[in-house]
Amino acid sequence: MNNDLSWMLDSALEIPGALHAVLISADGLLMARTQDFDKDNADRVAAAMSGVQSLSRSLGFFCEDSSQQWRQTLVEFDGGWVFLISAGEGAYLAVSATPDVDMQDITFRMQQLVGQLGKFLAAPPRENLGAHS
Repeated sequence: MNNDLSWMLDSALEIPGALHAVLISADGLLMARTQDFDKDNADRVAAAMSGVQSLSRSLGFFCEDSSQQWRQTLVEFDGGWVFLISAGEGAYLAVSATPDVDMQDITFRMQQLVGQLGKFLAAPPRENLGAHS
């Protein structure tokens, strides 16, 4: 995966208060980032978000049912929010935002984005192109 999906991620930034977005793999590798977000910082976020989603998934039992499916993690800071959701099999979408972002708008946009990304992420890999039997 390369940064060809950055144009898609940039649509998350149309929500007032949204700052940056990254698409990451479950093992913490950066798959795509918004165009204005530095690659080194995006790599750091990808690694950290991998840990956050892993920890979050392990807490289903805390809601009285260990079979609960993880849906979203929200982290609040003095200066804003970080939203993390599943973006398909083995992929996660993280968006940072200012403190005054409309949380409903940003999560709705993220869900829309996941729907669009799913088409790209579900495309089967090409194998043995040009190989003859």
